[in-house]
Amino acid sequence: MLLPMKTTQKNRTMEGRMGLLFLLVLGGAWACDGRELANCDQLSKLSRKSDVCALCEEYTTNALDYLNENKTQLEIIDILHNTCYQLHSFKQKCITLVDYYAPLFFLEIATIQPGEFCLKVNLCQLITYISLQVQEDTSGFCEDTVSTLLAKLKDGDTKLQIIGTSLKVCNSVEKYANKCKRMVFEYGPLVFDNAEKFLESTDICTAIYAMQIFNSGWPANLSFRFLWKQRSNRFVVYLLQKIAIYITTH
Repeated sequence: MLLPMKTTQKNRTMEGRMGLLFLLVLGGAWACDGRELANCDQLSKLSRKSDVCALCEEYTTNALDYLNENKTQLEIIDILHNTCYQLHSFKQKCITLVDYYAPLFFLEIATIQPGEFCLKVNLCQLITYISLQVQEDTSGFCEDTVSTLLAKLKDGDTKLQIIGTSLKVCNSVEKYANKCKRMVFEYGPLVFDNAEKFLESTDICTAIYAMQIFNSGWPANLSFRFLWKQRSNRFVVYLLQKIAIYITTH
């Protein structure tokens, strides 16, 4: 397990959650967008069948085991660093955030209980949605999502909405509220500017599909492998987002 810089357990946990919270809320305005992972109304209508939740728990257990491996963590941090290098003026700040908060994030992941996690963040419904929509065109989804994100990044009202949401969430982080708000004001505009440039200059969809992270024997079950191959990009990003929400609110 990777270890962060020395600090007290209490401060490490609170600051880690605050940092994750900041990174999370900047993208939170798109959570229920029409072209997002799944329509939130659709997911809310899906029943919580026990077999579906069992499937979710199995997926989550495998994913958490994968994320808890030291090799995986090093690879994720390396990918994040490479992404930071694409952000130009935000590069050094981005690397600093990754180096400090990524290890804290991994420490928090190690404490998650899959069954409780699936129920509390409504992943049972998501697995149902994925299972029903497994034949959908993932390439089209990726390209549509990138186009939608670009359009939203260029929209001044969207930026104000995200900043406003970030500041409201900062108020819930107790004594770290002021520090959280300073981070929002300092890094927010840079994130918008560099994210726009990055999405315009990078073929993200091709890069994502080139990352065959699930083709080396995990998961072992062939039916699971087929499902993950079709939905890995969508599910992993969504799962990590859900993990961040879970960590910052528990």
